[in-house]
Amino acid sequence: MSWTERLGAYGVWRGKNGIDVPLARTIEQLGFGTIWQGSSPGSDLRAAEDLLDGTESVVVATGIVNIWKSDPSELADSYHRIVSRHPGRLLLGIGSGHREATPQRTRPLDAISRYLDVLDAGAVPSHDRVISALGPKMLAIAADRSAGTHPYLTVPPQTREAREALGPGSLIAPEQTVVVDPDPVAARRAARDFLQGYLSLSNYSRTMRRAGFSDDDFAGGGSDRLVDAIVLHGDPASIARGIRAHIDAGADHVCVQVQPIEGIVAALSKLAVELRLTGPAAHRSIPEG
Repeated sequence: MSWTERLGAYGVWRGKNGIDVPLARTIEQLGFGTIWQGSSPGSDLRAAEDLLDGTESVVVATGIVNIWKSDPSELADSYHRIVSRHPGRLLLGIGSGHREATPQRTRPLDAISRYLDVLDAGAVPSHDRVISALGPKMLAIAADRSAGTHPYLTVPPQTREAREALGPGSLIAPEQTVVVDPDPVAARRAARDFLQGYLSLSNYSRTMRRAGFSDDDFAGGGSDRLVDAIVLHGDPASIARGIRAHIDAGADHVCVQVQPIEGIVAALSKLAVELRLTGPAAHRSIPEG
């Protein structure tokens, strides 16, 4: 089974406290294949379990479990508890977050390797975990020890680079933030409000610089060039084209984050039409075990 068959071509990214079962059911009914729970879901995975219990076929992925905040042994136990009842419908997104939140941490590459060692010991299979890998060294770990990568705030050329680095078969599932608003002034205002906290974080700013953005692009809340590239905005048709650009660049799956967070159902409903989603993804094969 391909990753697109398992996860669907498109999913929805939402902070773990911003999604409940009724919204999850709506997302499933619209035809999005996977719900990504952001904002560092805990290792007990209770929030993911609640969504799986309340839906029929949608996959739930963590985007991401923060290795500095979540116990890997508990995560392994939670994984087995959930997949015993929902086989094939849970994907563990794992990452090291950003340095500013945990300044006393050790080297992320070493720490995530140790974290994966515990998951290995807990019999969590590599095909059910994915790493938020932004740099080449973390991508190498993702290729060797997980299904692939779930990058955040990246652009299609970086999706292409990830595909070249990981090769065929590995999962590439970028997040893409969108503002469904045809007014460029209002849309850029919303996009800058969203990006404000990210532009000062070293991991994201470093990744954006690797994409070709300069110091000038980070001034004043972000240049139009940076804002327009990182946060797609406009009418639903133009946003859908931008989302598909990740697929054209080699992504298996793209998860959409709607900003501002109000009005998510209306925005996703419009995007579902433009992305030609056809309703519940129940026709997708669910792997056994």
